[in-house]
Amino acid sequence: MFKPSFHRSFAGNLKKFHSFSLARSVYQQPSFDINDSNSSDLKNDKKIVEIRRKTISDIYNIYHKKEPITVLTAHDFITGKFADLAKTDIVLVGDSLGMVSLGYPSTNELPFEEFLYHVKSVSRGVRQSFLIADLPFGTYETSIEKAVESSIQLVKNGANAVKLEGGVEYLDTIKKLSSIGIPVVGHIGLTPQRHNSLGGFKAQGKNVNNALEIFKNALCLQKTGAKLLLLECIPQKLAKYITENVSIPTIGIGAGNHTSAQVIVQSDLLGMHGVNSLPKFVKPYENFLEKGVSAIKKYNHDVKTRAYPETGIHTFTIKNSVYLDFLEIAEKIKTYPLKDLQSFDLDVN
Repeated sequence: MFKPSFHRSFAGNLKKFHSFSLARSVYQQPSFDINDSNSSDLKNDKKIVEIRRKTISDIYNIYHKKEPITVLTAHDFITGKFADLAKTDIVLVGDSLGMVSLGYPSTNELPFEEFLYHVKSVSRGVRQSFLIADLPFGTYETSIEKAVESSIQLVKNGANAVKLEGGVEYLDTIKKLSSIGIPVVGHIGLTPQRHNSLGGFKAQGKNVNNALEIFKNALCLQKTGAKLLLLECIPQKLAKYITENVSIPTIGIGAGNHTSAQVIVQSDLLGMHGVNSLPKFVKPYENFLEKGVSAIKKYNHDVKTRAYPETGIHTFTIKNSVYLDFLEIAEKIKTYPLKDLQSFDLDVN
């Protein structure tokens, strides 16, 4: 990979590489327009707009305005950056990445160490959106202590809140996490980590008892301290009723248009795996699979026909005198045995 040589002509290259930071990534810099003639006046604080992540208070401000809240999943730096640049209110690092990004048959097989790696990666791409991370299967069920330990690891890797699946059985866990300052997002309805006991990925709340159980869980989670509530694959009327009868934002996925927020898996939204066989509730906005494969085919064709890279456009030059000096020596050493090549002094100047 080509790397600019800073050691020889840093001053000369400074303007050329103005967006490159030796110390910090561009995503960690205060945001101001480098092309703005006024932005060079660093003494004028009004000209510098500091970029910061949304907080739970910001999310509640949107909620109290009755403005729909946007939520999108992300699984790495670039998908986190996509969501953040689009000004998505909340980014969710869901354990669904185990299936859509890592190819596991189910979310339950995703190791926590791998998940943490992705949380950290997404976090580096998100600088404005509120960042929620799932508690994957096996990271919170066995004890409150286990849940606290796992949640602390998620926060240390960039999460602003954690999400767990389940209801009344985790009230003490939610209470403990809230008491140590970690915002908790509840998740009821279809809980994918329990798909084995639910008989698959099926809509929930379609009979009286199940609907009442979901509503009971919603009330209990709110009263215990959950800050948000994700409702997955439940009837629209039930989701609307729950939303109207709790005082915390609800996030719907397959739950109709009356929840406080909507979430979708980014790879579904963008059609990264194509647009066929998507869940009923998904509206694909792009077909990345089709466009990506098409672009790669064009690249393969251009390489095979030597149309890429194109001389003068994608190539670097060397002075003719330098190249002639190189050839003079190269022609001599190309027949050297290995031991002579190893001892050859490259400092020919």
